[in-house]
Amino acid sequence: MTHYRSKLELNGHRVPVPAGEADALLVSIFARLGCPPETAQAVAAHLVDTSLCGMESHGVMRTLQYAEQFQNGYMRAEAQTRVLDNGRGGMIVDGGGGIGIPTMQRAYDSAMQAAGDAGISALAIRNLGHTGRHGAYADIAAERGFLTICIGGGNRQTWRQVAPHGGARAMLPTNPWCIGIPGGTDGPVVLDFATSKIAGGWIYAARSAGALLPEGCVIDRDGNPTRNPEDYFAGGAILPSGGHKGYGLALIGELIGEAMLGPSTTECHWLLITLDTGRFREGHAMSFAAEEVLAELRDCPPAPGFERVEIPGERERLHRAASGNVLHVPAATWDQILALSARLE
Repeated sequence: MTHYRSKLELNGHRVPVPAGEADALLVSIFARLGCPPETAQAVAAHLVDTSLCGMESHGVMRTLQYAEQFQNGYMRAEAQTRVLDNGRGGMIVDGGGGIGIPTMQRAYDSAMQAAGDAGISALAIRNLGHTGRHGAYADIAAERGFLTICIGGGNRQTWRQVAPHGGARAMLPTNPWCIGIPGGTDGPVVLDFATSKIAGGWIYAARSAGALLPEGCVIDRDGNPTRNPEDYFAGGAILPSGGHKGYGLALIGELIGEAMLGPSTTECHWLLITLDTGRFREGHAMSFAAEEVLAELRDCPPAPGFERVEIPGERERLHRAASGNVLHVPAATWDQILALSARLE
């Protein structure tokens, strides 16, 4: 790969790592941290694939954060996922305080099964750690004909990351939203976004890699713009995406996660709404109509400074296809992962 698209301005270089080599190393790390084999394999595969998609904020860099959280007791390595009835007719997927990636995979599987039976489903996902790249789950669901809407929120007392619109202090988490829908000939359309100008993972990635953040995303403890990730950790804040719009979406997510779904445990809560699109239109007809819309947008002349108009979700798939199954990891980050592995020997 001759060009790697990233939000980070590196002060260093990247190292090429074959995906199989990275996967084997991560599986061994998570196994030595106490994860059951199926958990270690699921988390490693998800992180490697996310890096192949170019989303390094949620890729192999997260190994460092997850290891710290397993070791300090924030997450339980041996946790198992359970699907429960809350006694009010609501479905709950409980992660047992463990890593959220296998739990979120189970949640999407359960949601699709329920929506396939009834046409629509809604379930809560609770008591779990970081859930990885939500676009990966939405992409699979959309390929199977489902529209999914996943909203995260809650636990602002622990994760005060984002300043409200008009505020100068971190008050809310990044409270992500993810929406996936079957698309046209190039696959699903997937929106996967934090309600902040930049996902918190990019700040951790910048710190790990010794890199600068994009302009206009973060303020320091005095409310001044900064590109230094250390200013965020020293009492700064991320700004909301789109000003009042991102703030409003974050607030709705917080009310869903905390007020509706109950006091948050471990990280945040999630509401997953899933709709079987085949209940409204036959799949081929929907794909044909979607491609008419998408092709028209792709053909739009690009504005100055842009190469083309992109469709949400396609960049990740194109990045993976062009990767040659090789990750390009900031050297400083990969050195830290290798050092972590050595410490666990």
